[in-house]
Order: sequence, then C-alpha cells, then structure tokens
Amino acid sequence: MHVVFIEPRFPTNQVHFVRALKEVGATVTAIGEGSKESLSDNLKRWLTHYQQVDNVVNERSVMQAAQFIHSRHRIDRIEAVVEAHIMSTAKVREALGIEGTSVRTSWLCRDKPSMKEALRQAGVPCAQSSAASSLEELVAFARQVGFPLILKPRDGAGASGTVRCDSLADLQRGAAELGVDKGRSVAVEEFIEGHEGFYDTITIGGRIVHDFATHYYPNVLEAMRTRWISPQFITTNRIDSAEGYQELRVMGARVVRALDIGTSATHMEWFAGPKGLKFSEIGCRPPGVRAWDLHNVANDIDLYREWAMAVVHGRPGARASRRFATGIVALRPECDGRIVGYEGVQAIERRFGEYLIDLHLPPEGSGTQPVSAGFMANAWMRFKHPDYDQLRQLLNIVGQTVKVRARS
Repeated sequence: MHVVFIEPRFPTNQVHFVRALKEVGATVTAIGEGSKESLSDNLKRWLTHYQQVDNVVNERSVMQAAQFIHSRHRIDRIEAVVEAHIMSTAKVREALGIEGTSVRTSWLCRDKPSMKEALRQAGVPCAQSSAASSLEELVAFARQVGFPLILKPRDGAGASGTVRCDSLADLQRGAAELGVDKGRSVAVEEFIEGHEGFYDTITIGGRIVHDFATHYYPNVLEAMRTRWISPQFITTNRIDSAEGYQELRVMGARVVRALDIGTSATHMEWFAGPKGLKFSEIGCRPPGVRAWDLHNVANDIDLYREWAMAVVHGRPGARASRRFATGIVALRPECDGRIVGYEGVQAIERRFGEYLIDLHLPPEGSGTQPVSAGFMANAWMRFKHPDYDQLRQLLNIVGQTVKVRARS
C-alpha cells in the first residue's frame, strides 16, 4: 500500500507515524513545508519520496503535490493527524477519489455548532449550543438558556480561545475578544457543571478497536487560567473493569457512527455531572499533549503502529494490557519571566523514582511560557502506577512539592 503522509517533521512526534507506516509494510511518501535537506536521517531512510510545498494547509499546493505523486505511483491513502491539516487533506483526498475521512466528516469534527446539531439528531447528549455572529444573537441565546455560558471559536481546539461568561457584561467582553463585533461567527454553549475528561480511540471501518479514558484534574478551563494549580490528567486502567465507563463507550461508539468516521484516530472530550454524561467535542485525529505516550506506557502498546495497522491492513496488531494508570502533572513557574531554579525535584525522584516515566525541566535562564499555553509549556513530570487512586495521590504530592522558581 502506498500512503502519503502530511508534514512528517513537525510536531516532533510526526516521525513516529512515518516510522510505524514503514514498519507495517507501507510505501511511504510525504508532503511537507521544509526542504528535503531538513529531513532527519530516519525520515530520509523511511520515505520513498518527499514533496515540498509552501503550506500544507493550502489545498491547492497539497493538491498539486498529490497529483504529481499520484501520476507516478498510485496513492492508496493520504493521511493527516494534525488538526490544522485535516480539512485541506480531506478535500484533496476527495478530489482524487482516495479512500479515507470525507470532507463532511472533517467539517463535522471541526465546526462545533454543526457537530453538536448532528449529534443531537443522533441522540447523543450534548450541551445546548448554537452559532452566533452578533451580540444580539448571543444575548438571545443567553435569555433562552441562562448563564453561565461558554464562548469559543467554531473551529477551536481544546480550551484555546474559550471564554466563560457569567453575565451580560462578560458576554460583551467575550464577544469583543473573539471578534463577534467584526462579524465573526462563534460557538456559544451552556456551561456544563461536572467532571471533565477525554476519550481516545482508534477506529477501523467505523468500529472502535482501541479506546482509552482520561480524567482532568481540575477541568481544563480552570487549569489553563490559574497559576497556582499544578494540573493533571490521568489515563485510567479501569476502563474494562469499572462499570461507569460503559456509558462513555456507548456514547463514543454512537458519535463515531453519527459522524461517519471510518478508519481514524479520534479524540473526544466529555463532561459528567448533575445532568449526566454529556459529549463536548471531537477531533478526527490523535490527542495532543503527547497523550499517546501515556496510553502506550499504560498498556504495553505502540499506538503509532496500531494506527498504521488500521490504515494499511484494516486490523489491530495488539491488545491493550491495562497494566498501569499513567498521568502528567504540569509544574507552573511562580511568575512570568526567567526560570532561576527548582525545589523538591530530588525529593520526588527519591520517593517515587520507580514510577517516574520522564520529566521536562527547562534549564535555568529559560523564558517562561504563559499558564494558558498548556500542560507541557513549562516544566512537567509523568508517572505510572498500577493503582489509579494511588497515582492520583502521587501526582498531588508532586504538585505540592515541586516548585518552579522564576524571576520577572
């Protein structure tokens, strides 16, 4: 099978998708923005051909490159795994008659109001939501649903650009911040109270063959706006044994069917609270923040290879062991500026070294990144443990112990 992969160089984990495709027997070609000289030695060895374009989100550029490749060696699949690349790749795929995720599915997995409408029609429980392109439409939605509300870009990922509004004044500020006063259409939703997590899958022909449930502590919106919190997310190893996850799995399978997702990785966000389990949003791609690293360690599996097996052979190659729960704790600098040192790291390594997966401590003198930049923007540590509850306690201790000292 000949697979064309979009942008093999960045982010850095893209190389693993190319490696996995090659390992399972595919002929791999890539389209990317850098020169051939910028490719690593491994990429040069794994790729049969590489085609440079000015921009991989430019449909015309990718189309021309794909047509050139297709004319010389028939393309069986063309794959993209970064959110920004999904739609342009789908349009090229569809224009060339190549099997894979459709333009419709790509749109529904990116445009939040359209996504929610399609899922509500399929019986998937979602927050009340709408699209709005004026303050008047936002106010009308607020009067109908009540506060608090969430505003976000229609095609935003995660908490990027997300604004919570608790009053009309907040709504006006949020609308201005997101450009509604300039005619930009945004997604507006009721705020769902409850615990937040995500559900990741690999699907083959619309059937989920691998799945993983992960919990946020605290919820993302709070975590990305509160400096003193050392936020965590933890992948459970109880998804097969704890009764409560069955409802999540049923909902995930219904989402896959409703959006006509065939063979793909997916990343779904969910809430569980007083109003029950609610679907939040989906990406037709793997999760960000290197979450697959945690799934791999937790389950003695290589999900890059499993993704490649799905794409190339239409079957899984391994089973998840569920041996460990795994998690990350983000460690925030005490202020914006320059890092001047760390406290508590050696104590944690002595106490929990056997459970430590890896860590990242930017060197002294490094500039800090804002809290809103995410879990891996500054320092972080990742751990595993056979018991989920003990892992959560461990991560709490790490967050309380390790201090990232900075000077503005």
